[in-house]
Amino acid sequence: MDEPAEIGRRVLRLRKELGLTQRQLAHPSYTPAYVSTLESGKVRPSETALRFFAERLGTSFEELATGRPARLATELRLALTDAQQQLATGAADDAAVLYRRLLTDAEHLTLVPEQAEALLGLGDCGLETGELEAARRHFEEAERLLGDQSLPRRCRAIRGRAVAHLLAGELRYACYLLESTIDELSANGLADPEALVLLYTAVIGPYIDMGAHARAAHAAELALALTPHVNDPALVAGMHRQVARTFLAEGRIADADASLAKAQAIYRQLRLHTDLAHCHWMRGYVHAQNGELTSAEYELRTARDMLTEKRATLYTAQVEVELADVLRRLGRYDEAAELVATLLELGDRHGAVHAGGAHRLLGLIAEERGDAEEAEEHYVVALALLERSGATGDLADLCRLLGDLLRRSGRVEAALDVYRTGLGHRAAPGTTTLGPPPAAPPYRSV
Repeated sequence: MDEPAEIGRRVLRLRKELGLTQRQLAHPSYTPAYVSTLESGKVRPSETALRFFAERLGTSFEELATGRPARLATELRLALTDAQQQLATGAADDAAVLYRRLLTDAEHLTLVPEQAEALLGLGDCGLETGELEAARRHFEEAERLLGDQSLPRRCRAIRGRAVAHLLAGELRYACYLLESTIDELSANGLADPEALVLLYTAVIGPYIDMGAHARAAHAAELALALTPHVNDPALVAGMHRQVARTFLAEGRIADADASLAKAQAIYRQLRLHTDLAHCHWMRGYVHAQNGELTSAEYELRTARDMLTEKRATLYTAQVEVELADVLRRLGRYDEAAELVATLLELGDRHGAVHAGGAHRLLGLIAEERGDAEEAEEHYVVALALLERSGATGDLADLCRLLGDLLRRSGRVEAALDVYRTGLGHRAAPGTTTLGPPPAAPPYRSV
């Protein structure tokens, strides 16, 4: 809301344009003296008073309070739903172009909620394209702008930060952010289903990388149970967007905003497409751990196809590491090596855990083909990457593989050193166990 003097000048100008006296404007709820005081900028009007005068003056509360036509804000929200639709059903890099333009517009109009929405969109785009540092900054800024909002409203920003840390290899901190937020939602009776789906699906990754497979499976089942089932939601959301455009053209701003709110809710549900792909990813991982390779291949290919459709380059490459390991175990070495090469081409834009996993897999393929020298090179690179991440289970397994390779080549002392390294990571305090899992709160809409 502008300063009282600005609001007063606006009321005076609009009143004179309509040819109203102060008494006519004030009737029946206020006095002419109050209108005079208001127009002179000597009083800060309440929201109730401004809404009354806005209706009498034939304008909107927003325009009277800020000088900004309500139509501009609604048009910006409509454009944000277009960007949401692009991200939900198209490519992240295309959506990012829209979000950057809309962020500039929202900043120019000083529309804080719309700034936060644009930043969240840019953060999601960054996660899918692998620009992790930029994504983290966008989520942090969005969370700052939403600081006075409820926790469910801030969950997208928190989840985004956690995923950015996870993909950068910071597993324990990602777990901390997600679990503490789930616990806070439960403790405060704010167990919003959509917020829980976002958090549970995000925590699957660090659970798996830290060896907490039972927790990962439980989180995935909770997420799948909470996921809303909508018949052809893209069509419904598109209908609401078109209705909003019609209302906007007719000057029915409130009705347009209501339709946009419905479209935005559906597009948020559509964003769960990526999260559901992660659930298939986790299921494939569990099947692979149990030796059920055919089922594992099916689940992982399902996850990869879903992510490829979204052009989520980073996630797709990471799933392909898991799929390549299954193909290796099925004896399909060439297919496996080709898939792993995709992730390594991403360079430093991916996390150390998955890069280490790619080199570990290439080492296994080389070893099984009888090339011990190449296998050792990949194992050593993988060891350096995993030591950065804190993925203790993967580290211990890798040290076993490298130690066995060294021992078979007669380098017993070097093998012992590697085995000790693996045991040291496995036994390090606080690195192989997590605290109590977050409670599974009874959800309700808020």
